[in-house]
Amino acid sequence: MTARVLASARVSRIAYLTDVEGRWDKLAGFAAGNPLVTLDTDDRLRVADGAVLVFGGDAVDRGPAGRRVLRALLDAKAAQPAQVVLLAGNRDLNKLRLARELTGAPPAGAPDAPRGELLRWILARTMGAKDAFAHRRAELGAVDDDDVVDSFLDDVAPDGLVTRYLAAARLGFRSGETLFVHGGVTVDNLGRVPGIAEVTADVDAWIERLNAFLAAAVDGFLAGRVTAAGAPSWDALLAYQAPLPGTRLHQASVVYARPTDERGDPVLPPPEVIATLRASGVRRVVVGHTPSGDCPAVLRDDGGFELVLADNSYGRVEAGSQLAIDGARLDVRGATVLDGGERAEVGWTLGPDDTSALGLRDPATRRLVKARLARGDYLTFRVVSGYEVEQRAVAPDALDRAALAPPR
Repeated sequence: MTARVLASARVSRIAYLTDVEGRWDKLAGFAAGNPLVTLDTDDRLRVADGAVLVFGGDAVDRGPAGRRVLRALLDAKAAQPAQVVLLAGNRDLNKLRLARELTGAPPAGAPDAPRGELLRWILARTMGAKDAFAHRRAELGAVDDDDVVDSFLDDVAPDGLVTRYLAAARLGFRSGETLFVHGGVTVDNLGRVPGIAEVTADVDAWIERLNAFLAAAVDGFLAGRVTAAGAPSWDALLAYQAPLPGTRLHQASVVYARPTDERGDPVLPPPEVIATLRASGVRRVVVGHTPSGDCPAVLRDDGGFELVLADNSYGRVEAGSQLAIDGARLDVRGATVLDGGERAEVGWTLGPDDTSALGLRDPATRRLVKARLARGDYLTFRVVSGYEVEQRAVAPDALDRAALAPPR
């Protein structure tokens, strides 16, 4: 079995970053002062001895350094293969579509237009990346539309940056008690793999099969393999990483699932999902994909299970927060902008025996105690609508601890 298919490993210290989305400042901010990962002036990432860097996916789209980010991650993987884990996000995977859609098989509803206009339409209307064309033009320099289109096609060529990234990537990774996926673990996706009828109860076996599914699809893409019916053999992967038609969700996919309720507030997985994970020794799930304010959020139940949301996008501060895992301990450093405009530093450490309010929610107000500020106050959070959120600092003695409960 190849290294990219392996589901799990045991390491003592993990640095986690996700959803950089073409923003070099997020990658640089994550590495600045980070004891586990450094970034030098030649764009070289270096992982400390005895540590692992897990990048949670979505390297491109919302900033003018997508290719630079991909190169840095790929170079780090080549230099320290056992210490760098790359996960595939939807913004990485969906670029495989362009190999066909820009060369004669556009998606339904696309305009009959020159290649540049077609690519702008695809990015904006079907990939949630309305500014990606302009960002790529900025990254390339003074170029015309065809140069931008050619660069996207180069990325999905056999030796392209995106295809190389996906060939080295996984859909899931486990280390000890912690499981990493891009989107989430749900009732609809736990134990399930496209094309396999059997539901796998063992988490390691499930993740191994998911990684094998990704590897086979990427191999099929590189080989141009088609099914007996003449369809691209990687179509199942493209369907897996995208929202279901007519919706904004795909809870049957670990890439596109969202751990939120109908309002958009973060919630824990259902008890039956947590029980299955715990039966395989998983006590913590770490995800990106779902915007959840300015800094990572933790959610906890009464039994010590943790869900960590660490997406770095669509916040008042779009910085590369530092999240580190050392066995049972979770450490977070970042920043937030509170309601009213005050910027505050975020810094907290959570151990397995912590009895604080971190990770709990007030059911009446829907306010999640998502983090702790470096000055000692708690950061409470709830979604108002869409990407509009409420972020308030609350002194520890002002919280009604008896009113708080696990966020379900």
